Amino acid sequence: MNSPFTRLIGQPQAVELLTQAVQKQRIAPAYLFVGSPGIGRSLAARCWIELIFRQTQKSNHSSQSLSQRIVDRTHPDLFWVEPTYTYQGKRLSQQELQAAGLKRKSAPQIRLDQIREVSQFLSRSPLEAQRLIVVLEDAETMAESAANGLLKTLEEPGRATLILIAPSPEALLPTLVSRCARIPFYRLSETDLTKVLQRTGSEVVLQRPEILAMAQGSPGQAMIHWQQLQAIATQTPEFLQRLDPLPQTLRSALELGRDISQQFDLEAQLWLVDYLQQQVWQRQPDFDTPIFLHHLEQARQQLRNHVQPRLIWECLFLSLNPLGV
Repeated sequence: MNSPFTRLIGQPQAVELLTQAVQKQRIAPAYLFVGSPGIGRSLAARCWIELIFRQTQKSNHSSQSLSQRIVDRTHPDLFWVEPTYTYQGKRLSQQELQAAGLKRKSAPQIRLDQIREVSQFLSRSPLEAQRLIVVLEDAETMAESAANGLLKTLEEPGRATLILIAPSPEALLPTLVSRCARIPFYRLSETDLTKVLQRTGSEVVLQRPEILAMAQGSPGQAMIHWQQLQAIATQTPEFLQRLDPLPQTLRSALELGRDISQQFDLEAQLWLVDYLQQQVWQRQPDFDTPIFLHHLEQARQQLRNHVQPRLIWECLFLSLNPLGV
């Protein structure tokens, strides 16, 4: 029987560590899958869960149906948590928000009530497998109260394993990290990146070197960048041409800042910061590059902290030195 990990490209160390844990029956109560977004952390989690459930399954479900139930998150012994938004008192996933046609005005979070649901899930015995498994995707988005609540759960997980997925250990509370076995994931080589994009039918991305440069070895990020580029091109054709060259007068800086804040949601604005950063690195314009990159990082943090977007963009473009009148 083929290993579920055949679907994962470019993470041999993670595959070896996870496979050995199952073969030696030394599965820890908690794991931290750490690495950049889009390089296979979530796929590795699904593959590993399938491997665990396949060896401990009590019922006679086929491997194919088992794999699909993990993907669909319908297996009774699996609980998958992802960041959510709130709208009119309701909690919405990213897919639900998009389906409702709502704009994202703030970043998503893993909330305290979601951690309470994890505790409720772990309070029962497994139904089909020999252990319960909980996955917390983008664990770095946990609110402080949620992180403290999870800490209590990690102290006594029972017959369960928790998988936290985060970009770095520093993104989580040290007390959470100390309770997890760390599984490192690395950015893919150019060859592996190409394989993933071809396997997923995303070869068109390979024709955009600026998108590949922004992705930095992450096929998931490459596809997200491509989708965002297409969305902006569809919404406002030729808009990106207004960023090349960057505004050099007071009036053009204020106008561009106003238009970005009015025309694009938070996710698109964060993408524009990444796009500008890559353009600066590639073209090395005449103004002070390190200072402008510092301003770009400030803009990214301010957008995530809900500062008024128009003010952020105006200050960013006015930071160019010198500015004409």
